Amino acid sequence: MSTSDRPGVDAATVAAQTWHYGLVARWWSLFRQSGPEIEYFRRFVEAGQPALDLGCGSGRLLVPYLAAGLDVDGCDISPDMLELCREAADRAGHSPNLYAQAMHELDLPRRYRTVFVCGGLGLASSREQDQQALRRMHDHLEPGGCLVLDNEVPYSDPTPWRYWLSDERAGLPQPMRPPGERRLAPDGYEYELRSRLLDVEPLDQRVTWEMSAHQWLGDVQVSRESHLLTTNLYFRNELVMMLERAGFAKVDVRGAYNDAEPTGTDEFLVYVATKE
Repeated sequence: MSTSDRPGVDAATVAAQTWHYGLVARWWSLFRQSGPEIEYFRRFVEAGQPALDLGCGSGRLLVPYLAAGLDVDGCDISPDMLELCREAADRAGHSPNLYAQAMHELDLPRRYRTVFVCGGLGLASSREQDQQALRRMHDHLEPGGCLVLDNEVPYSDPTPWRYWLSDERAGLPQPMRPPGERRLAPDGYEYELRSRLLDVEPLDQRVTWEMSAHQWLGDVQVSRESHLLTTNLYFRNELVMMLERAGFAKVDVRGAYNDAEPTGTDEFLVYVATKE
């Protein structure tokens, strides 16, 4: 059964989209403020400035780096995320250069010693656009500059991985998950996210999710939004070849934020690519 023939899924479902807007962006800025990526990527930025946080979102990495006195610009496809990033930076007393651009259209006035991408490659794009994005990253580096990006391996999440089997895909789209935990924010509202897997295309190595975001004031639901996210999945050797095709002279693959040799148990791999 094709995607367009599957009940509950139409052709628009698999168009490249992202959910990093509105209430989802707000949730990200409120409740995603930590993680091992912050300290890991910081070492590369400290070793090579100026740096570009490509896919900076609401500033989870960018704002701490600015607070540490590092020279970092930010770029993201979502104006909503950038506005939240700007607000967070302003509260910390900083006014960074922020740009609203898609990765594959990257065209900034500056060149960098380090470009880093934390969890952003393959979101809301085609595979051709991802390849173009890597070329743009290469072009925005100074000679000898370094690109550092992490990427989740396709088999890390058992939920979509099982649907690579044709018999399993007959069960898609999944029903929306039941109401979960609401999280209280400083603004007095409670926020809740629910998600479901809509589609898996193993030939294209693409998955499509739906995120339902809810804002509550007491027992009253104030707002509700629904967004889709399409994600391209990449295996290690494939992404190495893409980086080499983009012009990088050396590509080093490491385990999940530990600089060790990667293993089959790593859910994320880190790619460190150098421009000649």
